[in-house]
Amino acid sequence: MAYQTIILNRSGFISTITINRPKKLNALNKETINELHAAFKEADLDPKTKVIIVTGSGEKAFVAGADISEFSNFSAAQGKMLAAEGHAHLFDFVENLKTPVIAAVNGFALGGGLELAMACHFRLASDNAKLGLPEVSLGVIPGYGGTQRLPQLIGKGRALEMIMTAGMIDAHQALNFGLVNHVTTQEDLLPLSETIAHKIARNSSVAIGAAINAVNANYKSGVNGFEVEIQEFGNSFGTEDFKEGTTAFLEKRKPDFPGN
Repeated sequence: MAYQTIILNRSGFISTITINRPKKLNALNKETINELHAAFKEADLDPKTKVIIVTGSGEKAFVAGADISEFSNFSAAQGKMLAAEGHAHLFDFVENLKTPVIAAVNGFALGGGLELAMACHFRLASDNAKLGLPEVSLGVIPGYGGTQRLPQLIGKGRALEMIMTAGMIDAHQALNFGLVNHVTTQEDLLPLSETIAHKIARNSSVAIGAAINAVNANYKSGVNGFEVEIQEFGNSFGTEDFKEGTTAFLEKRKPDFPGN
């Protein structure tokens, strides 16, 4: 697929998705959301891809929010549909991918940008990054999962303060809150992300996908995460990756996981 607003590259086991609207600070519009969905799906279905990294082009922004001009005249019904489609098409879609997704936050991650980063499985940030959910300053609330994922990551009190003040926090405060896992220079952000990706890629992709499903189950209403873990644990014993992993351990060699 030819993309207009993103760049998708694969190098070895890593597929990197770069949101490429630098003049708009990589703001999410409908076209970009559709292309992100397609790119994540393409990377997830690629058997050679073990890890996906998503970042923004330029040095100023990961994603500086949504493109407000697209929905400023929406009705209540249209606003509800906008959020529902966004959840299904991108944010929940990313969260539930079996391929690990790392957000490399290289600048402003505001509104929908922070919501995209939070939908990823974990986040790294450059030391110039600023993160926030400014929606209430526009008379609306975060609509792409921000009111749900931010409290899960940093706690209810801190999340409500960020949402209600519409303020930004810097990368080091985000690290202190547990919103990001690592902070580094902008120059070293992608190399560090790739180093972690290579560590992930050495392990069983089947087991990683199962672990993502089990962890996510803990945050789903009406789902018993422990039961999902038990089921996924049992399923692991029927995989070729389990046979290879245990055999390699007993033979004192590195495993060569077949990925099934």
